Amino acid sequence: MSEQLKTVAQNKKAYHDYFVLEEYEAGIELFGTEVKSVRAGRVNLKDSWCSIVEGEIFANGMHISPYEQGNIFNRDPLRVKRLLMHKKEINRLYGTVKQQGLTLIPLSVYFKKGKAKLKIGLCKGKKIYDKREVAAKKEAARTIDREIKARNR
Repeated sequence: MSEQLKTVAQNKKAYHDYFVLEEYEAGIELFGTEVKSVRAGRVNLKDSWCSIVEGEIFANGMHISPYEQGNIFNRDPLRVKRLLMHKKEINRLYGTVKQQGLTLIPLSVYFKKGKAKLKIGLCKGKKIYDKREVAAKKEAARTIDREIKARNR
């Protein structure tokens, strides 16, 4: 039996700006109109991050556009959303973030068995020279692929 995963949004900027060391899955506490808006794919994770406050983990800066057919029940698009994880996992994450100076960045939003989930990455920031190095490797790989394709014609 395979799991049904429907990816709604991805944070491509996170992979550009950070080294993703570990990935975790968390549920998102949403209201009705927010769930409908997420199902429609109206989510932006670009400048979002996660914070841990008093043993609870929150997603900040995660933009969920208001649902068009919603009325007074629409919430603030940039509302801080509480994430659902086991207490032990949150405490372990809190320890590693505080000790090693890492950050928690939302990587993607998806539906798993009808429930909205958020993939969180334990990330380390990239320096400018790291970004240049990655770009140079990608360009070299593209050039090699282009040459191979040209020779096989």
